[in-house]
Amino acid sequence: MTETAGLAGQTVVLIGGSAGMGLETARQARAEGADVVLTGRDPGKLERAAQDVGAGRTAAFDATDSAALAAFFQDLPAPIDHVLVTAGGPTYQPLLEMDSAAVSKALSDHIALDLDVARNAIPGMRPGGTLLFVGGTGGRRVDHGIGIVPAATAALPAFAAALALEAAPVRVNLIAPGFVDTPLSASLLGDKLEERRHELRSTLPIGRVVTPSDVASLAVHIMRNTALTGATFDIDGGQQYV
Repeated sequence: MTETAGLAGQTVVLIGGSAGMGLETARQARAEGADVVLTGRDPGKLERAAQDVGAGRTAAFDATDSAALAAFFQDLPAPIDHVLVTAGGPTYQPLLEMDSAAVSKALSDHIALDLDVARNAIPGMRPGGTLLFVGGTGGRRVDHGIGIVPAATAALPAFAAALALEAAPVRVNLIAPGFVDTPLSASLLGDKLEERRHELRSTLPIGRVVTPSDVASLAVHIMRNTALTGATFDIDGGQQYV
């Protein structure tokens, strides 16, 4: 791999690739010449996504099921080059309404999943390939209604940096979006979605809402640029500053 090479002849695995940022990254990786592998929970949705982007392989399973995740990577032909994990989502709940089990789960969910993916993926990855995880910038500002999210978000950059040292020469990087206009965002906001879009268009320095295509472009750049590891890349249109 070189810094300027495209993704021709490389294999990109999308854990949570049937919609949103994962699916758009698959689309852009295919445009760069990569073979893509999509995973997701819903077989029907996954098959439609695969047809949409021309994925060569799919696997329907719950990524938080460690045994299923291990079996997926064991069955995947090596070598693979890049893995993007977009599965999972934040937990929004007032802190005082959470018991200790819920707190532990919220704090560890992303790291546990990412580490499980790393443990199973790295043996089959080419040197210079990258594990890409997704955090966020929105949770960095403590506010009413977001509960444990800032604490969970804060752990991810240090986790990615530490794992980058252990995983080398495989690279590890973290993408940190703010609000992204995805189906997940729509499901979380419901009838308040358009109000949120309008608010962001009015306040963000970029004057528009961040899209899955924006995040995918960053992900593909990180895959291509072999000088990048242990880093966190913010992509929120300046949301954290306004």
